[in-house]
Amino acid sequence: MKRIHVMVAGLAAICGLLAGCERPPVDTVQRGYRGTGMELVYNPRTQAEQAANNQAPVPLEAASPDGPRAGQVYQNVKVLKDLSVAEFNRTMAAMTNWVAPKNGCAHCHNVANFADDSLYTKVVARRMLVMTQTINSDWKSHVAKTGVTCFTCHRGEPVPKEVWFQPLLPKGANDFAGNKAGQNAPAASVGLASLPNDPFTPFLLGAESIRVAGTQALPAGNRQSIKQAEWTYALMMHMSKSLGVNCTQCHNTRSLGSWENSSPPRVTAWHGIRMARELNLEFMVPLTTTFPANRLGPGGDVAKVNCATCHQGAHKPLYGAEMAKYHPELLVKAMPAATAASGVATLTADDMKALEALPASGGKPAAAPG
Repeated sequence: MKRIHVMVAGLAAICGLLAGCERPPVDTVQRGYRGTGMELVYNPRTQAEQAANNQAPVPLEAASPDGPRAGQVYQNVKVLKDLSVAEFNRTMAAMTNWVAPKNGCAHCHNVANFADDSLYTKVVARRMLVMTQTINSDWKSHVAKTGVTCFTCHRGEPVPKEVWFQPLLPKGANDFAGNKAGQNAPAASVGLASLPNDPFTPFLLGAESIRVAGTQALPAGNRQSIKQAEWTYALMMHMSKSLGVNCTQCHNTRSLGSWENSSPPRVTAWHGIRMARELNLEFMVPLTTTFPANRLGPGGDVAKVNCATCHQGAHKPLYGAEMAKYHPELLVKAMPAATAASGVATLTADDMKALEALPASGGKPAAAPG
């Protein structure tokens, strides 16, 4: 009997060890040179579960470009005024489906006076239109020809499922023990690892250097500390979880810092980090005072974007579904800030003070990623 108990205990221990492994069958995709072990492992069961959350809606029937312009017929149209009335109404219907299918037009508009800007949601939506146009026109280095629409982030919900706020410092963060930066307090933002649980503030709001591996021997090379490496690894954990991939999506793990041995998605990711940072600084932060208090974070900051906001577990948002091509009005260059006019939030003195306190940019030009 004792032997049976030992065998059962041993079997339970083995099962426990294997619980963290992917049970077969699994799919593998080669991401790098043969022989380097750069393979992604996909669980078809997990992918099947995610597929339902990454279905692009059927595009609305195209509208006629003929007839008077929306800006000539409707009052207070600032972003889409050059569309025909039919095209404008099609875009409004699509946005309703993408963002607020339950509330309809009333989510953004005073239905007694559609020209009224009293609802904050209308002011925000107008600015988000410009942001979408900016992504599609200025950040093709990340979104390519696929582009984005409101649905890419919202998926039929007024607030995207994945946004982030700056966490409050815990009590005693500034005492003799110092600020633990969220370490040993596992958070979903870093895959439940005991790493700093806010990798977004230094990299997607500030511009701290992400590289921690030196390219030369010390003392001439990189002198980043172990603590800085933990912040970088926390960001990488976030990116891995957000895209549903592992390190080999971008890196040759024999030499994580080597661009020569990296796969093409690393360049795409490099631009994506900088895109997220620009969107947060130029579009989200200036809207802080536009949102009501109940829509702000615990520290009073506005919701911001990260990799998960668009990707939501897929290596390409919506698995690469090309929605934007059905909405050419979202592909055009964003209008200059000077013509954005009233109703669009601008940086306040407090915003500028906060931004000036951020670290100096550690980015590199697109031609020399690092």
